[in-house]
Amino acid sequence: MSGVWGNKIKFSIFGESHGFAIGITIDGLKPGVKLDLEDINREMKRRAPGQNKISTARNEKDEFEILSGYFNERTTGTPLCAIIRNSDKRSKDYEKMKNIMRPSHADYTGHIKYSGFNDYRGGGHFSGRITAPIVFAGAVAKQILKSEGIVIGSHIKSIHYIEEDNFDYINVKEELLNKLSHKVFPSIDDDIGIKMQKEILKAKEEKDSLGGVVECAVLNLPTGIGSPFFNSVESVLSHLIFSIPAVKGVEFGAGFQISKMKGSQANDELYIESESGGIKTYSNNNGGILGGITNSMPLIFRVAFKPTPSISKVQRTINIEKKENTTIEIEGRHDPCIVQRAVPVVEAVTAMGILDLISI
Repeated sequence: MSGVWGNKIKFSIFGESHGFAIGITIDGLKPGVKLDLEDINREMKRRAPGQNKISTARNEKDEFEILSGYFNERTTGTPLCAIIRNSDKRSKDYEKMKNIMRPSHADYTGHIKYSGFNDYRGGGHFSGRITAPIVFAGAVAKQILKSEGIVIGSHIKSIHYIEEDNFDYINVKEELLNKLSHKVFPSIDDDIGIKMQKEILKAKEEKDSLGGVVECAVLNLPTGIGSPFFNSVESVLSHLIFSIPAVKGVEFGAGFQISKMKGSQANDELYIESESGGIKTYSNNNGGILGGITNSMPLIFRVAFKPTPSISKVQRTINIEKKENTTIEIEGRHDPCIVQRAVPVVEAVTAMGILDLISI
C-alpha cells in the first residue's frame, strides 16, 4: 500500500490505531515558515476523543511531537515529521473477535487484501484514529494558507434527519467560520445543534449510531487555481475527502439539487463590482469552481458520513477462519456519531489539497 499523497507537497501517513504511535511526514514545505504550535494543538483537540458524551470514551490527548523539519520556531525546508503516541489502548477487546468480521468495517476487505497480516486491533491502519496526524498536517497547511488570506471553516449541516440551513453561498463571513472553529459542536444554529446532540444520545442509548453531513467553505481563493479534468479542484478535493474513513458522498455548490434546475436558474451570472472592479457572480450554484478552476467566489461543498459501523446491537456476520455464519455484539469504546469529530478532518484535507494546488 501507499500512504503518500500530493504533487509539490507530499503527505505520508503511517501507524495503526493500537500501535505505539501514528504520524505524518510533510515533504516540500518552504523553509522559514513560522508555525503557531498552540493553534495546531487547538486543532488537534477539536478532533480528539473523550471530550463529551457524544464521543468515544477512549482518552487520547492527541499531543503531537515534531521529530524533524522544525527548528527555532520555523520550518527548515527538510521533511516535517510529527508523531502522536497511542496511550489509551484496549487491544484485548479485539483479540476474541479477530476472526469475526465486523459489518461495514474494513475487516473483511483488509483481511483479503493483506492476506490476514493486517493489524486488526481497532481497525489498524483503516481506523479513523489515523485522521489525527492528518489534522496536524491540515493545521500546518491552514496556517500557510491563512498567511495568504485564505480561510477554511465548516459546520455540521445535518445529523440523521435533523438539519440546519446551508452557508450563504454568496456572503459567507470569515467571522462565522472562526466562531464555528471554537465551538465544541459546530452548528450555526445552537438550538438545532442541541437537537442534533439529543438525537445522537438517543441513538447511543438504543445501542445504535447516526451519520450526518458536514458543509465546508473556503474563502478568498484567487481566480485561476486548478485545471480541467484530472487536476480539477473538485477531483483533487474529492480524492482527499474520500480518503477520510466513513465518507460516502461529496457535492459542490448546489450539488445534486442543480440537476433539478433549468439552465436559467442554475447559471451563475457575472457582474463587475463597482468598488473593487473584481468579477463576481450573482449566485454560486457551482460552488466557486468552473471548469475545475476557482472563480473567486466562496468554494462550497458538503460531505456525507455514514453511521458509525461499530454498534452494540447483535448483528449477523461470518467467522473468516472457520468459514461459517455467526453473530457479533461489538464491545469497546466507539463514537455513536463521528460527524462532530470529523469536522476538523474535512477542513484539514481541504487545506492540504488547496495548498498543493497553489504550489503547483
